[in-house]
Formats: sequence, C-alpha cells, structure tokens
Amino acid sequence: MYNQIVKAIPNLLTIGNLVCGVLSITLNMNSLLKEACIFIFISAFFDLLDGRVARKLKVNSEFGVELDSLADIVSFGVAPALIFYSIATPSILTSLAFILFPTMGALRLAKFSVKPTIGYFKGLPIPAAGLPLAFMGLFLYSNAWITLILAILMVSPIRIKKL
Repeated sequence: MYNQIVKAIPNLLTIGNLVCGVLSITLNMNSLLKEACIFIFISAFFDLLDGRVARKLKVNSEFGVELDSLADIVSFGVAPALIFYSIATPSILTSLAFILFPTMGALRLAKFSVKPTIGYFKGLPIPAAGLPLAFMGLFLYSNAWITLILAILMVSPIRIKKL
C-alpha cells in the first residue's frame, strides 16, 4: 500500500499541472485573463516538481512521462494560446499564431516522447514557450510575431541544456 501511494505522488503533481491548465482556460472563458495567466505559472510549479519527485522517489514510469506531456500541451500550449488570442487584435497572422503555437507544442512533445534526449532539450521546451505568453498576458499584451517565433523554436533543432 505504501508503495502505491509513493508511486502516485508524481502523477498527482502532474494532475495538479493539468487541473491548473484547465482552470486557466476556464478563467479565460470568463474574461478573468490575469487570473488565467497566474494558473499557468502555478502549472509550471507543478511541472517542475513532478519529474524531480519521480526521480527522487525512483518511481519514473512511461505512464508518468505520457501524462506529463498531455498535461503540458493543455497548460503550456492551449491555455497560453487562448490567452494570446483573447487579447490579440483579430487578423490572419493572429489566427495563424493561435493555431501553430499549440500544434508545434504537441509536435515537440511527441518528438521528445519518441526520441528523448539526455542532458539537453532539442527545441524549446513547451513550458519555456508558454510561460512568456502567460507573462505577456499579465500585462494584457500580445504579439503574433513573438508567438510564432516561440512556436517555431519548439520544433527547431536548437539544443538547450537541461536545468
């Protein structure tokens, strides 16, 4: 029983990440944009903890890795894209950025799941792309070009050292 509880802790943290992402989307739908941004930052806290706790407790699992990717696409892909879109002036460029941001995030996560790297990330990690959008959202600022650049960086071949 104790082992089951210990194994569940990292996944519960990942669920915390996912719930915060869903809450961000819900708050955004209710025009509470700044609060929606704050929940993306709370998601990042859970995302930072889940992997570290799993490694510390030695309970890494394929299930946990996949759950983390699914939570990340909601919290750092869809939720920030919706905040961006809610603030942005409507245009074809805005629509393109809104569509490409979570799409490139999903591609990046899928690529990492299929071919994980050790010691570095290939492409900008999705939290590192989603958090700047949430930060800009705190100030009710949006920029389609920045959003597009972040989307492209997620699927780029650049190497970023893991923290």
